[in-house]
Amino acid sequence: MKVVIADKSHVKYAEIICETIASSAAIRGTGIARRSPEYIATKMENGNAVIALDQGKFAGFCYIEKWGHGKFVANSGLIVHPDYRGIGLAKLIKHKIFEHSRTKFPDAKIFSITTGSAVMKMNSDLGYKPVVFSELTDDQTFWDGCQTCKNYDVLTRTNRKMCLCTGMLYDPNLKDKAVKPIKNNVFARLKRIKRALFLKHEKNDGTEPTNIDTD
Repeated sequence: MKVVIADKSHVKYAEIICETIASSAAIRGTGIARRSPEYIATKMENGNAVIALDQGKFAGFCYIEKWGHGKFVANSGLIVHPDYRGIGLAKLIKHKIFEHSRTKFPDAKIFSITTGSAVMKMNSDLGYKPVVFSELTDDQTFWDGCQTCKNYDVLTRTNRKMCLCTGMLYDPNLKDKAVKPIKNNVFARLKRIKRALFLKHEKNDGTEPTNIDTD
């Protein structure tokens, strides 16, 4: 198994990467900001992605996005092929893309929005902390990318103050300060609280509850 920085030689995997991301989201019933194979290919060609390969077979992927003229970057699209789940590959990819981001964009704040408690725990171990959305990028292009997520209406109804995703941020200016990792059960509890709040909001609003991610 090799986890490497992707380049133009890996463009041939763009289609299966998009298919794997989409099918995983459909199975779990989660929202997702969709990306095209062409978009993924561009990330590879620019050296802004990491790919995991098992003797040439696609195993996992993640890519970097820049926002706010490089003031922020995000590690997005983390996915592991079903044949390679449960062996710790996601953590290897997450660490690789994080270190690549720190090297390539040393002054940028790295952020993540996710509904997955496992991803939240990995972020926490790397030094991310949960933050309100106002601490993330205000680049409208980023938030426009959420329009293909089925929970986009939640984001708009709260004036982009919060959603079912949890925002997390790594600030390089705080790298010398110890950030205590958060226990996994804390993230699980946070998800339950958000789920209850939004179900209550929708009930009071007279609308049908959305299919909320329970990842």
